[in-house]
Amino acid sequence: MKHSNIPLLLSIPILHAGEPEISVPQPEPWITPTLDIRARYEFGEVDGFDASHAFTLRERIGLKTRAWNGFSALAEGEFLQALVDNYHAGAPGADPFDFANTLIPDPETNELNQAYLQYEGYDTVFRLGRQKIAYDNDAFVSDGNWRQNWQTYDAFSITNKSVAGLTLNYAYVNQVNRLFGSDADAPLVAGPPPFDNVQDVAADTHLFNASYALRDDLKLGAYAYLMDFPDKRNWDNHTFGGSVQGEWLGLKLYGETAWQDKAGFDAGDDALYAHGTLTKTCDSQSVTLGIEHLCAGFKMPLSTPHPFNGYADAFAFGRVEGTHNGLTDLYVSHTLPLAWGITWTNALHAMGDNEISAGYGWEYDSVMSKKIDDHWSVIAKFAHFESEGDPYVGASALPDATRFSLEVNFVY
Repeated sequence: MKHSNIPLLLSIPILHAGEPEISVPQPEPWITPTLDIRARYEFGEVDGFDASHAFTLRERIGLKTRAWNGFSALAEGEFLQALVDNYHAGAPGADPFDFANTLIPDPETNELNQAYLQYEGYDTVFRLGRQKIAYDNDAFVSDGNWRQNWQTYDAFSITNKSVAGLTLNYAYVNQVNRLFGSDADAPLVAGPPPFDNVQDVAADTHLFNASYALRDDLKLGAYAYLMDFPDKRNWDNHTFGGSVQGEWLGLKLYGETAWQDKAGFDAGDDALYAHGTLTKTCDSQSVTLGIEHLCAGFKMPLSTPHPFNGYADAFAFGRVEGTHNGLTDLYVSHTLPLAWGITWTNALHAMGDNEISAGYGWEYDSVMSKKIDDHWSVIAKFAHFESEGDPYVGASALPDATRFSLEVNFVY
């Protein structure tokens, strides 16, 4: 009897060895940290000002909760230190402030960047609180993500995707928290202040934005931005526009047009806007030909101007404030992959006024970028604007400008 049980006993481990291991999913933690770090050296030199050198380190640190019955929350701080501070950060109260130096608006700051309550359900996301808002290509509404300090909004926002291919956005903005930092307390430029400070701007603004993908190669967009700013009336405007992007004969096409009332610094004019691009891709290279046109006084107070009209930012202030005499930017860019996963883009801009009869100048931009992995990336930028001397704001011509930056990004 003893010997007859031996084969049965020997078979037990063999039977168990063939059973699959059962993986027990780990629950998502209730609170998850977020981390976004950027180290950047930036050089800027504008005629009439001393050259600036800024080596800044920005940490964006936050906590987000797991969704519970559709509800979740996020709180995030933004902290910026200037390790080399030989530059002008934008306004009195901001540090550093030296009006003799070229503007690099990355002030040292410690502030609340985002803090909102979110509900997600019924194909809709609702957010209430301080948040980033960015629509389309950042031309009208943006978080200003090129600068170290984000532009955020105290707002209530809704995004709905109930209909396949259709995205509807709405936001009511009560306050704009600008990139000049929480310590800024005076106008950006000398002279009679058009508003009390550049730290934040009170708003009574409604933003409507919609996009509809008819198919994979055809997308339509429309928007209505009703912007009112009780403490900064020159920003007031009502802007209505639409866009279309698609593919035709192997080309990627994009077109956008908009109409604005209350244009100009005195908010008393009407103005038109148009932007079109044509892109051809061959293997891993691409060439884009584009033209952007702003009638005199057309303004974009909530935009990030950096991706437009060249990386030297020569046209940024007039574009935001609506003080310019009109702007037409004809440009061509070429993107080329290099070794080790580096992407190289070069662009050339020619700028004129409404009728392209006045020559503001030309600009050359060069960007190299490398994504190392899901967390690390490196970007180097060079830009030079050469002025032709025609007046851009009032009777004032734009000065020559040169900028260079090198940055390392880490996101977790």
